[in-house]
Amino acid sequence: MSDPVQSLPPLRDVIAEHGLAARKGLGQHFLLDLNLTLKIARAAGDLTTGTTVEVGPGPGGLTRAILMAGADRLIAIEKDERCMAALAPLVAAAAGRMTLLNEDALKVDFAAIGAPPVKIISNLPYNVGTPLLVGWLEKAEAIASMTLMFQKEVAERITATPGTDHYGRLSVLCNWRCRTDYLFTLPARAFTPPPKVDSAVVQLVPYDEVPFPGRMDLLQRVTAAAFGQRRKTLRRSLKQLGVPVDSLLERSGIDGSLRAETIDIEGFGRLTEAFEALLKA
Repeated sequence: MSDPVQSLPPLRDVIAEHGLAARKGLGQHFLLDLNLTLKIARAAGDLTTGTTVEVGPGPGGLTRAILMAGADRLIAIEKDERCMAALAPLVAAAAGRMTLLNEDALKVDFAAIGAPPVKIISNLPYNVGTPLLVGWLEKAEAIASMTLMFQKEVAERITATPGTDHYGRLSVLCNWRCRTDYLFTLPARAFTPPPKVDSAVVQLVPYDEVPFPGRMDLLQRVTAAAFGQRRKTLRRSLKQLGVPVDSLLERSGIDGSLRAETIDIEGFGRLTEAFEALLKA
């Protein structure tokens, strides 16, 4: 018996029928190649238990692949009202396995979205990808994994290591909370319309217990200060935190003459822990 999802009209026909030209203002670039979307969906592992979440399904290319990869319970969140009618046949073909929400993903509580394990799989809109990710890191205890597509440069920042060109605030936040992996690159020509840059898929798997010191909310403040002016030493950049910098550096065992891009995750954890102690002092 054939899968009803596979019997749906080609995506290009769906886009044409519903006038779904990708909108630059929404950061939309549609991935229509089923071989590539299946590669992304399968990279997320077993989807037959718990809840799979997709943000920004658009015309439903990756959505089809997620269902074909065996997702038992899929929640798709789409802000663009135009896409709802185009996705309706897909909801019907999923026969109870898919729920479609016409909402802004930045306002959705992912900690209460569905039965665990919760796995997020998304070709994220370019303009909100990073804010979404940081929000998920704050609720990472409720998320089993995130298999996400970003602009290649953002993917490189997420997975960067200390001392490399792409290492920055996002690298620290992601790797403090998760194990990160750069999975593969997708060329711009694979998308409709083609963006100006290549994209890449990364996977983040939250730690059951964070192996580094510090608190996420305070880590965000420390990294914002440290990387806010990359050419400055930590002794100068951390002044904006409003605590005695010499005490902060001494408590954390960090050399204040260094710059932020040379400090590893453990070091930022110690800085954050020292910052918390000074706030309480």
